Amino acid sequence: MGAGVLTATSPPFARRGGLLHCGAYSLENLAQQYQTPLYVYNGDRILERKRALEEAFAGLKASLRPLVAYSVKANPNLAVLDLLARAGAGADIVSGGELFRALRAGIPADRIVFAGVGKSRDELRYGIEAGIMSFHVESAQELEALGALAAEMGAVAPVAVRVNPDVQSFTHEFTSTGHAAAKFGVSPGEAHEMYRRVAAHPALCAVGVDVHIGSQIRDPAPFLRALDVVLQVEERARRELGIELDYVDLGGGFGISDGAGEALDIRALGREVAARLEGRGLALILEPGRFLVGDAGVLVTLILYVKKSGEKTFVVTDAGMTELIRPSHYGGVHSVSPVRENGRDPVERVDIVGPVCEQGDFLARDRLLPLPPPGALLCVHQAGAYGFTMASNYNSRLRPAEVLVHGEHVTLARRRERYDDLIRGETDD
Repeated sequence: MGAGVLTATSPPFARRGGLLHCGAYSLENLAQQYQTPLYVYNGDRILERKRALEEAFAGLKASLRPLVAYSVKANPNLAVLDLLARAGAGADIVSGGELFRALRAGIPADRIVFAGVGKSRDELRYGIEAGIMSFHVESAQELEALGALAAEMGAVAPVAVRVNPDVQSFTHEFTSTGHAAAKFGVSPGEAHEMYRRVAAHPALCAVGVDVHIGSQIRDPAPFLRALDVVLQVEERARRELGIELDYVDLGGGFGISDGAGEALDIRALGREVAARLEGRGLALILEPGRFLVGDAGVLVTLILYVKKSGEKTFVVTDAGMTELIRPSHYGGVHSVSPVRENGRDPVERVDIVGPVCEQGDFLARDRLLPLPPPGALLCVHQAGAYGFTMASNYNSRLRPAEVLVHGEHVTLARRRERYDDLIRGETDD
């Protein structure tokens, strides 16, 4: 384990008597009660990760300590949002639907920031009416639309410009968002011109500056290079335009430990960020998603068949790309283990594949696994982020249930879909 990496005092899913548990509840019993495939979330772990993140940035002055604005897209389940709302978290949203969820869960509007390159007029209106903390604007045209709408409504819209710092984060090409070829944000020079427009617009108010460079980043250096760029934007806006910003938003993308590598040293990042913000009077916003919920969630799946094909062994499960698309779409690597270990199953190199009619339907490839028989359960780890939220009904499959374990309580956070759910909206019934 790398120095400075934050971990729980015990694993979020501990093995007792050979059987994986979430808190006091065995995954085997939860699977029997709620069927498989099944998502299980450890609420205690989520709150622990939030505290750990705040402690890592404790070097900032108390009045400028970070607002943890949870990235709702990572896992938008209301039970998860409610848990974080009660712990004082804000929200980073990218759609009107996510704003609806955040507000419904009790996250105060003045702790919500609205990102995304394609906010519609209706979404901008919703955010203004709700009184959100800030719109993270990503183009001059969006700024113009927001200003016109705010003026029409007799309101003043708070704005932070998302800067594209042209920093490579060396993650998957689909999750690297801070380089010049990405669709997100604007160049530092364009950001300055946008602040100039904000300063001259009676229905706009500049409150912050924003950056987000990607996902599953394990090295502090790209974050610090990006921060240096946006601080130069802030300094120029203050010096040339007389704009005093309230905050800098460093985004999220803090890498967690998974089957592909170790976690980001968040303490080292916190120390360096605190040093750079010293004396500036800027509050800090962080937008963690996976960092909070990634390893707090697992996908439990039933082995349907074990199929030999030449020299290949396929473990066919009842979960696949419709439940967890990251391995197929992003090349995401998730640890996989039997829910129940008996020490007698032979270890084989296998592909773990799902039932979907696509060759790209897999959960893991070329893995050494104690090979349980059909009817046994597997646990796909680090599945709390970008799991169910990206699930689909492709092949007319039913989306699974979600369960939250917090303290001594189990909450059915979402029931398993039924066949009638598949045609809701397609019939008059």
